[in-house]
Amino acid sequence: MASTADNGLKIVIVGGFGVGKTTMVRSVSEIRPLNTEETMTQAGVGVDETTGVEAKSTTTVAFDFGRISLNEQMVLYLFGAPGQERFWFLWDRLFSGTLGAVVLVDPRRIADSWYAIDRLEHHGTPFIVARNNFGDPVHSLDQIRDALTLPEDVPLIDCDVRERESSKNVLIALVDHLYALSHAREKNQ
Repeated sequence: MASTADNGLKIVIVGGFGVGKTTMVRSVSEIRPLNTEETMTQAGVGVDETTGVEAKSTTTVAFDFGRISLNEQMVLYLFGAPGQERFWFLWDRLFSGTLGAVVLVDPRRIADSWYAIDRLEHHGTPFIVARNNFGDPVHSLDQIRDALTLPEDVPLIDCDVRERESSKNVLIALVDHLYALSHAREKNQ
């Protein structure tokens, strides 16, 4: 980080196991991301739900970390949360001091997103939802909104986190949403 940067903004990326959180941090970070990927072993069989991601061979065991310099004085810190239920206890700590969050959704496993949305709502953390495309969309954005009972004011967008531009567009959508919420609060005061 440049010595002149004095504002760090924290964004958390959450979602189910294997949805693409690590990939998103890797695709958009300006630094080589810190990640805690470990090889999956037989010990996780029967503990981690791998339906739909059977070919996955590594998993995040703490968090991923990346950085984007917005300008000389402002830096965006990205934290990718682990997706398995056994690591969810880490999420509350990751949410501390968070400006906002991205909930990544795998359209083949929409129900895996419920916990992330519940925790963010519990903490009062603003968020957007991004459908990570894994080929042909199984469900439309409207079907995902209905399945997750997302209010209309929560942005729901499409993305492919393997592509840097797509991941950047997700983060821009989150910042736009945060700006709109802030502007609405100021207007109501």
